[in-house]
Amino acid sequence: MPLTKRSPAQLRNMFGANLRQLSEGYPSISALSRDLGINRTQFNRYLSGESFPRPDVLARICAFFDVDARVLLEPVDEIPLNGGATGSSFLVDFMGDAVQNVPETDFPSGFYHFSRRSFVKDIDYVRGLVFVKRIGDSTFVRGFEPKVAMAMQGIPPAPQAREYRGYVQKIEEGITIIASRRNGLTASINFLNRVTSFQNNFWVGYVARTVRENSNSNRMARLVYEHLGNDFQRAMQLGRSAGFCVFDDLIPFHQRLLQPNDPFR
Repeated sequence: MPLTKRSPAQLRNMFGANLRQLSEGYPSISALSRDLGINRTQFNRYLSGESFPRPDVLARICAFFDVDARVLLEPVDEIPLNGGATGSSFLVDFMGDAVQNVPETDFPSGFYHFSRRSFVKDIDYVRGLVFVKRIGDSTFVRGFEPKVAMAMQGIPPAPQAREYRGYVQKIEEGITIIASRRNGLTASINFLNRVTSFQNNFWVGYVARTVRENSNSNRMARLVYEHLGNDFQRAMQLGRSAGFCVFDDLIPFHQRLLQPNDPFR
């Protein structure tokens, strides 16, 4: 429908639908509205299509979700993304649609519970939660570093500092995820391959972090992803236990896949 023929109600509904989609990866609307500095009641009015945000509030929402003001006018899935380096003609045959279009059957959208050994202490493990979503033909990952991990690095545990996002690419034996915190403060490279299980919902591989070599810490570790789908309650239950733990606290099948007694090569 041409933009000139859209009524204010249609535009409010468009923005509300886009905002609901952008908010899917957040476990709590109350926490999200606090992070945005928007009254919860008013934020609910935006979500339901009852109200438009003021220009300054819209700018804050766009900056937070890294989108532009076309969220008022177009479905968020149809807003073209800046292709950047991987969208250039120089790389189109190497990192173009063939690897960026990851089928749902290979790596479904939804929540994932992950486990790995700590990079800092060999006796500790880390478990966490990420959300995988599609925007157009691209697949993205979003999660938050545990507060205690941020404190160990001397970084304030504010949500914007803890948040990381990444993109997924398809390769011959699985998928890779390149993820970074805001403004590229840190980055990680993940490789995952699906493993045989009862529900076919586990992936195993490894994660490497981009830090200088240090004899006192590791830069690579085995990694397990468990797909939870859109089971919000289970995702929130597991999300509350995110952070450092001991091996015996991990889910038994995660323990088996991590193979703690086998050398990692």
